[in-house]
Amino acid sequence: MARKVDHTLHDILEAIERVESVTSGKTLAEFEASWQLRYIVQRAIEIISEASRRIPAELQAAHPEIPWRKVMAIGNVLRHEYHGLSDKVIWGVVIDELPKLKIAIAAIASMLEK
Repeated sequence: MARKVDHTLHDILEAIERVESVTSGKTLAEFEASWQLRYIVQRAIEIISEASRRIPAELQAAHPEIPWRKVMAIGNVLRHEYHGLSDKVIWGVVIDELPKLKIAIAAIASMLEK
């Protein structure tokens, strides 16, 4: 199982790190003003959402602090309900949720290395 999940975990961590890179030092106002920044962040969140679906339930259960269903669902919202999605909501995901997810994914990866 570790080999199958390794690639998924890598993709999630890479997407989070890219979001961190492009949003570092930015404000909500800067995020709202830049369509390029919004597109990059939204695409990264779509990748995270899709990849999270490939994490087995038993590994997700090891980190109940992560709202896995919401992580998986936000990609559908971005793809199908994009017109009603607030920049403030996405920014909240960037600031509040991705750091917690990064810690959980790194912990899962570390656990699988043992």
